[in-house]
Amino acid sequence: MKVLRHGDRGDDVALLQQRLQRAGYHVVQSTVYDDATERAVMALQAANNLVVDGMYGPKSFMALVGAAQTRHLSAADLERAAAQLGVPLATVRAVNEVESHGEGFLRDGRPKILFERHQFYKQLQKHGIDPAPIAAKYPNVCNPEAGGYRGGEAEYERLEQAKRIHVEAAYEAASWGAFQIMGYHAEKLGYPGVIDLVRCMYENEAAHLEAFVRYVIHFGLAGHLKARKWAAFAKGYNGAAYARNLYDSKLAAAYNKYVELEMAAA
Repeated sequence: MKVLRHGDRGDDVALLQQRLQRAGYHVVQSTVYDDATERAVMALQAANNLVVDGMYGPKSFMALVGAAQTRHLSAADLERAAAQLGVPLATVRAVNEVESHGEGFLRDGRPKILFERHQFYKQLQKHGIDPAPIAAKYPNVCNPEAGGYRGGEAEYERLEQAKRIHVEAAYEAASWGAFQIMGYHAEKLGYPGVIDLVRCMYENEAAHLEAFVRYVIHFGLAGHLKARKWAAFAKGYNGAAYARNLYDSKLAAAYNKYVELEMAAA
């Protein structure tokens, strides 16, 4: 991740200041890495037995999110999602098992992503930019054809390269978090914009699940879950590849497993 230090400016600094505020540090969300922000980072570092240098890097990031909140999904998160969707808890537990990508964060604390170069091509067009010359120069980042995946932390290298071309289009072209929600859906799902969606993805897996719930409701998939029409849900969520990957069968099996577990615990 980018190391932030005194004098830096921008959205990354604003996000840091927001997290510091939530963790109880007295800073103003100004987008400028000022004296107060540096002092807060130094206090965070001292409290977590880190080198106190006032620079915000991966270790300070992990200390901060650990101080601010629990990042993993809880039973209460799943229960809340079930209530929002109007489905049994076993349904949400099954969907979480099959459709999530497990851990929603990389080891360095950033949310998991997959950068889609063909979507970056499309999003640039939507922003009024001709993607053809960019594709000719950076085919692994901008391309009318899908591909170029590198996985894990390397996906952020592609994202950062795309951000140097157009920040919003880059964020829109990536899928985010445990449930891999595409950035270009942000406003449809009720976020003010894609940057707001991305900020939520940095918070915790509960935010990932909330984005998934919004997606299911917006695209009319909740009814399939209520009726346990696994094939219809899987097709709507995963596309035509659902059958090849047996998502519907996996969902049905997971649901039955959780029903049995809940009955045994009753």
